[in-house]
Amino acid sequence: MKAQHGGNGGSRGGSRSPFLTSYALTLAFITFVSVLYFKDFSSTLHQPFLRRPTPRHRAQIISRRPLRGHGNFGLEKAEHHHAAAAAAARLPFAVGAAPAGCDVGQGEWVYDEVARPWYQEEECPYIQPQLTCQAHGRPDKAYQHWRWQPRGCSLPSFNATLMLEKLRGKRMLFVGDSLNRGQYVSLVCLLHRLIPESSKSMETFDSLTVFRIKDYNATIEFYWAPFLAESNSDDAVVHRIADRIVRGTSIEKHAKFWKGADILVFNTYLWWMTGQKMKILQNSFEDKNKDIIEMETEDAYGMVLNAVLKWVENNMNPKTSRVFFVTMSPTHTTSRDWGEDTDGNCYNQTTPIKDLSYWGPGTSKGLMRVIGEVFSTSKIPVGVVNITQLSEYRKDAHTQGSRTHGMSCSTPSSFSLELRLGHLEP
Repeated sequence: MKAQHGGNGGSRGGSRSPFLTSYALTLAFITFVSVLYFKDFSSTLHQPFLRRPTPRHRAQIISRRPLRGHGNFGLEKAEHHHAAAAAAARLPFAVGAAPAGCDVGQGEWVYDEVARPWYQEEECPYIQPQLTCQAHGRPDKAYQHWRWQPRGCSLPSFNATLMLEKLRGKRMLFVGDSLNRGQYVSLVCLLHRLIPESSKSMETFDSLTVFRIKDYNATIEFYWAPFLAESNSDDAVVHRIADRIVRGTSIEKHAKFWKGADILVFNTYLWWMTGQKMKILQNSFEDKNKDIIEMETEDAYGMVLNAVLKWVENNMNPKTSRVFFVTMSPTHTTSRDWGEDTDGNCYNQTTPIKDLSYWGPGTSKGLMRVIGEVFSTSKIPVGVVNITQLSEYRKDAHTQGSRTHGMSCSTPSSFSLELRLGHLEP
């Protein structure tokens, strides 16, 4: 066990300085707008390029049709499925309904010099050293001032006091990879300044990091599980393994830490993008002779998501708890993808992509479709927080980059709920 706290360090060199971006803050914000303000999930699920696919039985993995167009990903069925359930009764933790026609996933980034940022990097001691942009010497600050503006509606301001009251006596848990860890840290940074020093603490227990708010008898937690299922990348510190292996649908090792959570926020994506078939272990990592097969990434991804969904249906009470799944954050490794003439990447990028139809080649339409297929079959409401398209525009918002190669241009940007929730209100 060790205490977790922020810190500074590192050199400037030839790489972009790491930073916890306003882009990170928006991702976290979207999730909590869903928690606090949306009675249904239509605004977080719907995209004009999401269409219903041919239904697939959850217990089977079948061949998929070729992808067509901009992205027929299948979240529309999930939207209608859960909107109907939400219409019957207000979901737990909700305080209001989304405006009619509001789609928070569709819109544009607007430069806002007045309202952004909502906190300064140095004000939050919980930001990991590799995510401290200004401390590492990034010269510009424009990335802090972009605000997401949805079409047809405006995002409500983030009320930190209301959020704390909603979390009173509750346990909120983020599960997944570094994208969710960035959202977790962003939320903590949003809330911590309202909490007396004597009433808050953060500790790490192997894969589980716990931020405790004593006065509210509440915790906000992050659990490292990049594949959600058991894998050889489960070590929270040493997990950069090229030959990645997933143990089929085995989630019990991780899921025992999920039990008792009142709000669960899942994500998994980047670790699946190996460029090869996925290796699936059919016995145990402790077995001397390991039984490993190869599967197409989409099939393996769907298999694991179905296992997670089955666990959610068996262990989460929809009358008292909420479950969310955050879609993928894209990569920006080749500047020619967004129309530049040079062979650059996200390094030195200072503005978002303006082309609202932009969809980068590094974002898997196939896995996006699998998400829609799986969660459209859910027996209980699961909010699919679709942040992919709005993330595509933020080539300037990755944690770091290099002049010569992608480096963290392929790492999910730390994108938090803050940007979506608005300014802090004491």
